Amino acid sequence: MNMMYTKIAKKTALVIIALLVSITFFTGCNRGLLNPKDPVKIIFWHTYGQQMEAAMNELVLEFNETVGKERGIIIEIGFVADASEVNEQLLATANNERGARSFPDVAIIYPRIGVALAEKDLLLDLSAQLSSDELSHYVPDFLEEGKLGGDTLFILPIAKSTEVIYLNKTAFDRFADDTGVTISQLATMEGIVDVSEKYHQWSGGKAFFYPVDLFNTAMIGMQQLGEDWFNDNGLNLTSPAFERIWNSYFQSAVMGGTAVFDNYGNYLMMTGEALCVSGTSASITFYPDHVTYSDNTQEDIELTILPYPVFENGGKIALQRGGGMCIFKSDSRRELAAGIFLKWLTAPEQNLRFTAHTGYMPVTKAAFEDFVSMQSENVMDENVLKLYTVIREMQRDYTFYFPPVFDGLDDLQRSYNREIRNVAETSRSQYLDLAGEYGDEEAFIAVSLGVFEGLIAQK
Repeated sequence: MNMMYTKIAKKTALVIIALLVSITFFTGCNRGLLNPKDPVKIIFWHTYGQQMEAAMNELVLEFNETVGKERGIIIEIGFVADASEVNEQLLATANNERGARSFPDVAIIYPRIGVALAEKDLLLDLSAQLSSDELSHYVPDFLEEGKLGGDTLFILPIAKSTEVIYLNKTAFDRFADDTGVTISQLATMEGIVDVSEKYHQWSGGKAFFYPVDLFNTAMIGMQQLGEDWFNDNGLNLTSPAFERIWNSYFQSAVMGGTAVFDNYGNYLMMTGEALCVSGTSASITFYPDHVTYSDNTQEDIELTILPYPVFENGGKIALQRGGGMCIFKSDSRRELAAGIFLKWLTAPEQNLRFTAHTGYMPVTKAAFEDFVSMQSENVMDENVLKLYTVIREMQRDYTFYFPPVFDGLDDLQRSYNREIRNVAETSRSQYLDLAGEYGDEEAFIAVSLGVFEGLIAQK
């Protein structure tokens, strides 16, 4: 074991010792509620698939064989599905629908469904299970999202993702050698737009950049520029900040530097149709190590990962998202057992093991401070390690933002993405029809006339 790992292990051990002391103390205060000879069964629903499901299964088994066996707690995974299906099942139970399942004791949920369940007084206030000292170990931005806009903590974070830049550095280096552009230009949205224009010309008409979610791009851009994206549960499209965001996207999309596309960003990268993608850190395992071009030739590539770009003179702000764990109200015994499981599962050692290989961020300060070094000991995938290094930098330098929760938010996001994409596609087609006859600049002026004003008027 090297010196770095020893240092990390010691720091992690201190947090674990504090956790075990708190569990012991808390259990002592509730003497008689838990009995190893008469274990209580805790039903757990979650939304994790593939690698994360395997990791969760291992952790549940470990808990049952260690802390659970000692305390008299058995965790049983009762339901695994995607978030929408878990939400549907929970709402059916909350509404007493015929044939609905019984509530679990613990579930992975997202803020939108959390609000609905909290309004029905179904969720436990987690401050009853975690002391203020214990809560101080978590990343504050992650805890705040679990308060659902109020002061009561209903959701304990377990893993969070953010958005980053994925770059095909192999192709970028060829482009940079010929044009003099630099990777540092990709630190700002304006820099990306400028590079995209140059790449479109250099490549003979290919797009450089693809922002996977236009709604998120605008929402975070508004935050970076000091404006609110939401206005009375609608969108603040009349702000000068939004016009700036719109102009940076629309001109590049119409003139071909930014891809107008409706699919995952890794597809454009694996086919060589774009070099630079802004997207969720959780998709790291889907990004390619080679490109297959339209003529069916292949090229191995080096993938570089960069922090999320910032509008010039704006704040360093990036999106956070991801589910968390809630406890459903039941009885003192089951609530106590569920709380012990939550604290164990989110302790640094377990949390690091759960988030390894996935592109998700751990949720405690100790884990966040050390996870790059620890992952370098345990993660074999070079790209995942690059991602963790960037995420650690962002955790230090950025503020993580999460949107408010209100009815219709998902529909608003889908509607915005669809409408902006349709406007860009239509304008791009018109531009291509005119550019050959009138030239690029005049064609763009012609197709953009009144488009922004029309968008505002529709809202």
